[in-house]
Amino acid sequence: MVHALTETHRVLKPNGILIDLRPAAKHRRAGLGEGKHWELVGVMRENFDDDIAADRAVKQVIRDGLFQQESLVEFDLDRVMDTLQDFRAWLDDFDVEKLPSHDWLYQKVERALAEKPKGIKIAVRGLMRQGVMIKLRK
Repeated sequence: MVHALTETHRVLKPNGILIDLRPAAKHRRAGLGEGKHWELVGVMRENFDDDIAADRAVKQVIRDGLFQQESLVEFDLDRVMDTLQDFRAWLDDFDVEKLPSHDWLYQKVERALAEKPKGIKIAVRGLMRQGVMIKLRK
């Protein structure tokens, strides 16, 4: 990723802005409901090796004087799904080489959903991080 950030520095105009928006290295939380009416059901078990490497790469190009960090914020983002089939499809999109089976989480959500009124949504809440960096001359 350092190479990609170095290449980004090369193509940005002087004082250009780079927005680094990606999931934070925090476990996603599955629940039922939306917004303030969301209830936790279970927490995913993800591997954060790639996220940690990306954080290190950003710190490296800042140390190297390619960019200056203007701001860094973290915020929750909900992925809302209507059905268990949508939730299963979302879980199945993860790389099984890097993420252990989450059948246990699917079953937990399925049981919790059976106890709720029809029409309640499934929402996976994940922490996002947004960094804004300014290109420095080098």
